[in-house]
Parts: sequence; C-alpha cells; structure tokens
Amino acid sequence: MAQCELNSATGPGQAAKLDQDHGTEGVSPCRANGGSDVNAESGHSLLRDPRHNKGLAFSEAERDAHYLRGLLPPAIVSQEHQEKKIMHNLRQYTVPLQRYIAMMDLQERNERLFYKLLIDNVEELLPVVYTPVVGEACQKYGSIYRRPQGLYISLKDKGKVLEVLKNWPERSIQVIVVTDGERILGLGDLGCQGMGIPVGKLSLYTALGGVRPSACLPITIDVGTNNETLLNDEYYIGLRQRRATGDEYHELLQEFMTAVKQNYGEKVLVQFEDFANHNAFDLLAKYSKSHLVFNDDIQGTASVVLAGLLAALKVIGGGLVDQTYLFLGAGEAGTGIAELIALEMSKHTDLPVDDCRKKIWLVDSKGLLVESRKESLQHFKKPFAHEHEELKTLLEAVQSIKPTVLIGTSGVGKTFTQEVIEAMASFNEKPVIFSLSNPTSHSECTAEEAYTWSKGTAVFASGSPFDPVEYEGKTYVPGQSNNAYVFPGFGLGVVISGAIRVHDDMLLAASEALAEQVTQENFDKGLIFPPFTNIRKISANIAAKVAAKAYDLGLASRLPRPDDLVKYAESCMYTPLYRSYR
Repeated sequence: MAQCELNSATGPGQAAKLDQDHGTEGVSPCRANGGSDVNAESGHSLLRDPRHNKGLAFSEAERDAHYLRGLLPPAIVSQEHQEKKIMHNLRQYTVPLQRYIAMMDLQERNERLFYKLLIDNVEELLPVVYTPVVGEACQKYGSIYRRPQGLYISLKDKGKVLEVLKNWPERSIQVIVVTDGERILGLGDLGCQGMGIPVGKLSLYTALGGVRPSACLPITIDVGTNNETLLNDEYYIGLRQRRATGDEYHELLQEFMTAVKQNYGEKVLVQFEDFANHNAFDLLAKYSKSHLVFNDDIQGTASVVLAGLLAALKVIGGGLVDQTYLFLGAGEAGTGIAELIALEMSKHTDLPVDDCRKKIWLVDSKGLLVESRKESLQHFKKPFAHEHEELKTLLEAVQSIKPTVLIGTSGVGKTFTQEVIEAMASFNEKPVIFSLSNPTSHSECTAEEAYTWSKGTAVFASGSPFDPVEYEGKTYVPGQSNNAYVFPGFGLGVVISGAIRVHDDMLLAASEALAEQVTQENFDKGLIFPPFTNIRKISANIAAKVAAKAYDLGLASRLPRPDDLVKYAESCMYTPLYRSYR
C-alpha cells in the first residue's frame, strides 16, 4: 500500500501528518483509490473535515498532537464501536427517509465511517442510500437540502461551464455521474432535485467498487423542469422555468462534455444517469465515439439483466438462443437489454445480430412493436418491430408469442396481472419473470404475486428488493436485478485499465463475470444473483474481466498490463479504515 506523505502539524489549523493510508492514492489507479493527497487540518478544523474526522476514535496521542484536547469528550472508542452505535440508532427510525437523512449527515461529517458502515451492512443500507428510498429523497430534496454534495451546472452558466468545473476542489476526477433530472427512476421529471441520484450512485462506486470518494464527482445539469408541482413549490432549489430543448439544450451539453475532457482528460468516465429517452440515446450515440461514456439506464441495466438471464439458464436449461423474449416497456432499459441479449446471442452462435433480434419482442404503450408500425416508431425501437399482426395488450402478446422470458421495464406498477402470469405458467415449466421497474410501487408485480400466480414455478427477479415468500410450505428468495451489481465494478475496471472508450464487449464481459459468481447454493435458494454481502469480491472480478477486455480490444492505456487483474483490482480498491495521525 502507498504511504501518505503530508506535512507535519505545528499548530492548530495546520496540516496533520498521517501514518498510514489503508487505501491508495495519487495518479496511478492503484494509488488513486484510497485517501486523496490532502493536508488534514488540526484542531477544530480537523473535526469539521469529513475526510479526516474520526470523532471519538482519535487516540490520546492524536488529541495532544493535533490540538483536539478538550474539543472532544474524554471517551475513546474504536471505529467498530462507532459503527455499532450508528446502526443501533438507524434501526430506531421508522420512516425510511429519516434513515436516508441520517446517512447523508454521517457522510458529511465522517466519510470513512459512512463507507465502512455501508460496506459492512450493504444489504440493509443499500435500499436506504439508493433505490427505493432515494426516490423519495429526490422528490423532497428541496426540503431536506443541507449542503452541496456535487456540482450544479445550469443554463445560467452557459459559456462558463469550464470555470464552474474548476470550482470543484478536487483535480484528479475519475468518475462523473451526471443527470438532467428529467426521468428520475420511475418518478418522472424532478429537475434539479435529481441530484440525489448522482450522489447515491457515486457512494456505491466507492462502497461497492472501491473508487476513492475524492475521485467521484456528482453533477446535475439544470435546464429547467416541466414539473408544475416543483415550479410552484416555494422550497424548490432549481431554475423556475420550463425545460430547455433543441439547440439550447444540446449546446449546453456540448459545452459540458468539452469542458470535462479539457479539465479532467480523456480517461474520466462520464456516466449519464436518468436522462429521458429522447436525449439518452442521442447523447450516448453522439459522445461514445469521442468520450469515455456509459449510460447506466441503457447499458448498466442491460448488463445486469443479461447476467440474470445467463444464470437463469442454468435453472431452466437451454441457451439464450433457445428462448423467446417479451418485454413490457420499449424505452431506454427495454431496448438496451434487448440489444445486449441479441449481441450475446450472436457472439455464441453463427447468427447475425439481426436474426437474433427476431427472438425478441417488445410491447410499448400502443401495443406490440410490429412491422406495420415501423414508420411511426422512434429509431431505437425499429430493430425490434417484426412481422406480426397488431396486438394492443400485453396479455394478447403473451398468448400469441408464448415467450419463455417476460421482462418488465415499463415503469407502470401492477401490469403483470394474474392472467398474464398464469398464461406464462401454462406453457412454461419454469417461466422467467423479471419485474424490473423502480421504485417498488412501480414494479410490474410483486414477488409474492409472481410465485403465487405461477404456483411456485417462476424464476423471478425484480428491480427493487422484496422479502422472501412462503408458498405451500416452501420459501422462495427473490433475486434483485440491481444495477449496483455491475456499474461499480465496471467503473473500477475502466479506471484500472485506463480505458479510453466503452465497447459493447466490455458490457458482455461484465455480464458473464457476474453470472459466474452465482453458486449452486444460491440456485438452491432460488437466487439467480449472488448475495450483496460478497459485492466487493464480485466487483473485483467484474473489474478484472472488463479491464481484460479493454486490453484485448486495444482500448487500455495503463501499461504494462498487470499479470493478475483480480489481485490488481483488489489492491486498487479504497478501504475506509481509519488512518493513524502522527
């Protein structure tokens, strides 16, 4: 591990010297994924610095050396004891949003304790810092806003975006998550209050993927909102105007993307998050050839779902090409998943991608995508419009196409009705049913509905977490197709390889790596995703496979290539143990 070499402190408010980093730092990815090379303040300032504050864990010697004597109660406790106390306090809250606010408060005062808490209690806290609770947090972001956690770039900053980026105190940025707030989860246009999503995603990049916190930058691009409730909300924190569109919108995005590369270089990963369909596909297509960009809603979701399908095949038998797929929802997630399935199918057969797409059917708000509708369809839907009579409802499509796999990405709750699931079970011994829409209230069906209506035969996964289900004396444990399985490890793989572009084969590598982590013990419980308790190990394996593919494709700039990419990925992961102060 790299050592921190900081100036020794000589008085209150001056820099403290750190003994050990317990992570890594600097410019190389291995050094860059621990604490950043900063000077920790002493005295009162040290206690107000979230990156270096340890609260009551400062030792007697540290309290003397760094002018903390009297600024803290006399008790000295370990980081583990602090963790135990905070978990006890969190569990007293009955309102999920209160837990979210408490976690954000902790992140703002003691960064390392926040990440240790999240890593050690990931299955319990993941729904708190991310979906589903983050959705409610975004809806109420104006009311609960305390202090800035990222950069806000608005139409007012046009012509000055590079200056705004330079206002961020960190220079060595490796991952940016950016949103314009137009399609936050399944909740729609939340404008500037969508900042909760980049903040939440980047906390997972660190906790689950090991990218150091100071290398992560959350950004919200505020171009207005069409949400009348927010425009009339006295506590709304964004621009009070209708959304900019057309040239005004794209000129601001162009300036932003140009400024990012100018300020942070070519190897900063820009993750587009929760952009509406009409912009998401265009932005990804436009910038994927000139920037290192990734859209989690299109590509991340697709990679996780593909991994779930690859694992499900070990339960139902056959290969990807032997299945027939039906999607409810033909937006970013639905078409992104469909396309990645087709690419994986083509990769393992001699079939052209176009032929593989013919195994995949999509239903949108107007019915089944068919050839006769092609002229009126958006460009990203057209590859999946096949020859078939027009059908208006999902039930009609299920009865006619007889899919083996049913996937919901519609954002509309209760659309996998009893009739639909019973139909799936009537012609499939083990129907695969993925109800992926978030938050929980928008899920196409619940785990209990899927297992009950299929009489316990469904292979089920959802986007939001559901509790285990008891059906006729057997316990079924639903899998969660959560993007957090892939994007943290994917981002780490991009960083450690110094990749300059994202290629579809890197997404396929991530899917295959995740599917390989599912054990027979998991299958025996009905799981097609591994437990989140192993997520750091899973992320390291995904990072290694993604990095390997980047090297194979000639897209990696970090040379020479490490001999053991898994060990290298693990060595590069930020760890949140407290550091000793001299």
